[in-house]
Formats: sequence, structure tokens, C-alpha cells
Amino acid sequence: MGNGINWEEVDKAQSEDELRRMKLWLFQENIRLQNERDELEDMQDKLLKEQARFREEMETLSRRIALEQKRLREENLFFDKKLAILQDGFRKLEEDRQRFEQERRRLESGRRQRESVELLGQGEDVAHVLFRSAGNPLTLRKRYRDLLKIFHPDNFCGDAELMQYINREFQRRRED
Repeated sequence: MGNGINWEEVDKAQSEDELRRMKLWLFQENIRLQNERDELEDMQDKLLKEQARFREEMETLSRRIALEQKRLREENLFFDKKLAILQDGFRKLEEDRQRFEQERRRLESGRRQRESVELLGQGEDVAHVLFRSAGNPLTLRKRYRDLLKIFHPDNFCGDAELMQYINREFQRRRED
């Protein structure tokens, strides 16, 4: 007996015993086929369930990806806004720094002018005091040489600016 039913053999069956064997085989074959059909249906059900679960997982993942992409877009927009605010702040800081630098230079220039005016007045006053007791040309000349030795810019304690005031005062007194 093979896998298929050989109907010619069934027709040729001579004895009842042989017929019973064939019926038994046919019955067993039907049960085997029914079991295989049931297994196939079970496998098909499992496959359908797994397919449905896979679709659900894919949809869930797709939703998560969409949400993450939206969140990333929002974060990028937020970052861009923050960056624009920072850049604007840095630009304003740079403008303020430049204004403050100009103001500092202007104030420094004004301070130097005031100091030079003050020094001009002080330098002339100092030179006038240094020559106060030199009444005649001889003492004037001697005093000038002594001051030149002390305040000449090449000396350790020399002062070029004060020396200019001394020279002017000496010239003014010599001409008087």
C-alpha cells in the first residue's frame, strides 16, 4: 500500500480481511490528513496573529518615529530661536563695547587735555618758582645751568616736559 488510494486494489480485494485492512488504512489516512489540516490551520492562525502583531508594532514604531521627528523639529526651531537671541545679544554687546570704547577714548582724551592744561599751568608755575630768586643775568644763568644738570632728560631723574618749561622761563627772563 502506498500513499495514495489504489482503487483497483480495492476492487480486486477478495477477502473481507483485506477489505478491513484497507478500511483501516483509509481511516488512519483520513485521520492523518485531518491532523495535518488542523496543524496547517493552527499555523495559519498563528501566522495571521503574528502578522497582526507585527503590523501593530510597525504602526506603534511609525507613530513613535513621527513623534520623535516632530519633537526634533520643535527642538531645532527652539534652538534656532535661542541662537538668534544669542547672536542678537552678542551683536548688541559688541555695539555697546564699541560705544563704551569710544566714550572711554573721548573721556581719556578729555582727561589728557585737562592734565596737559593743568601741567602747563603747573609747569610754568614751577619754572617761575625755580627762577624766582635769580634777579640779575649772572644768577639767572647760574640757576639755569644748575637746573639743566638736575632736570635734563638724559639724567636719571630727568624730565623733558619740565625742562621745556624751564627753557621757556629762562628765555622769557633773559629777554626782560
